[in-house]
Amino acid sequence: MTLQQAMTMSRFSYGAKLTPDETDGGWVVTFRDLPEAITQGDDVEGALREADDCLEEAIAARIDDKRDIPVPSDLVQGEYGVCLPIQTSLKASLYLAMKEAKLSQVQLAEILGLDEKEVRRILDPEHGTKLPTIERALKALGQQISLTVIEEQG
Repeated sequence: MTLQQAMTMSRFSYGAKLTPDETDGGWVVTFRDLPEAITQGDDVEGALREADDCLEEAIAARIDDKRDIPVPSDLVQGEYGVCLPIQTSLKASLYLAMKEAKLSQVQLAEILGLDEKEVRRILDPEHGTKLPTIERALKALGQQISLTVIEEQG
């Protein structure tokens, strides 16, 4: 996904398909845009809770592995929209902005006047980075945060 494509999205929301598990019972969850993201739950509610975590882990792994983050496809009939948690969305946005600008972590650290380790932590989906820090990094790349609140499905 390019930054321009990401900017046309109002959020990081991916379609999740729930398929009955005929063998073990419950529901298997898959994401069309993220084939590696597969999980399951005992019921629809539980499967969707697991889908939230699975989506976050899939995007975090793509950031860690320096892989592309796909543009979410439009939902098709029968899919549930699963939104990435806000902090992970912001870190993914920063990651995409850096890729688009062809900036390394060392280069961003220089721009921000930080140690490269701090930039690594900012991008680390497991690290609880403060919002002003992410805002500052995005601003340095010519980006700003805009929030869209949507009604939850279900």
